Amino acid sequence: MEREDGRLDALIIGGGPAGLTAALYLARFGRRVLVADAGEPRAAWIPASHNIPFFGEGIAGPDILARQRDHLARYDIRPVAARVTGLRREAGGFAAVLEAADGAGRTLGASRVLLATGAVDVEPDLPDLPDAVRRGLVRYCPICDGHESRGRRIAVISRGAHGLGEAAFIARTYSSDVTLLTLGQPLALDAAQREVVERNRIQVIEQPVTGLEIRDGRIAALRGGGAEHRFEVLYSALGLHYRSELALGLGAAADDSGALVVDGHAQTTVRGLYAAGDIVRGLDQIVVGMGHAAVAAAHIHNRCELPTEDEADGA
Repeated sequence: MEREDGRLDALIIGGGPAGLTAALYLARFGRRVLVADAGEPRAAWIPASHNIPFFGEGIAGPDILARQRDHLARYDIRPVAARVTGLRREAGGFAAVLEAADGAGRTLGASRVLLATGAVDVEPDLPDLPDAVRRGLVRYCPICDGHESRGRRIAVISRGAHGLGEAAFIARTYSSDVTLLTLGQPLALDAAQREVVERNRIQVIEQPVTGLEIRDGRIAALRGGGAEHRFEVLYSALGLHYRSELALGLGAAADDSGALVVDGHAQTTVRGLYAAGDIVRGLDQIVVGMGHAAVAAAHIHNRCELPTEDEADGA
């Protein structure tokens, strides 16, 4: 996997769908690649996805990852369980510090680096949340699974008006019974936002939510302000934390939320540093992340023999 001088063609940081796709492409290009996987892919939380082509009956996130790892193993590539704790530029590419679960560390050199470290959902502070997520009662992506919730009573949790856009998307696409829960924060809306609420008939509850009750395999009630509010599906729109620290430490550009900005080759503003998947600004979808990864891997392969500092146009 490594060159005799210890340098990789590419280091992929992150073992989710995007990172594993990039590794597959690079392996088939005959490149020397290593996948460092900290074991925290967001995809592992998906109970079932129904909008990935070829899986009409749905496929769970852990099954997606297992299939991808099995595919990679055909090319003798197996993700290494390690967290990358440091990344720096050096002559001819990058140096990365990898830390294994037992605390052992090592430094690897790579001509190119692809970040597929993803993002972490900001979770609502509710009891029994992990179990509710695994059972598909609390969800994070109406684009992914809203179709399965059509016609149901749906609540969207956000702080203030942050989740209004998601509530409106659900209301105009999947259900006419949508409630926005603002977790105790007043909903200060301008005229345009009030029109969105009225046009989509979105109910708004501003009282704090103090409890989540699950009964008979569904959300039976959310308790707030002394009242019970009953829903069948709950979406969280509290936002994401992007795992972009390694890129930001190298000076890569990001938007206001922390998502990385990339060009048409999935390359960040740091030459030789690429990004794919949820860490990139745009639509957070598995198939989109795989697309990023394919584009990045092809560009990495085509530029590997060039020193990053000599790539005048990045094309």
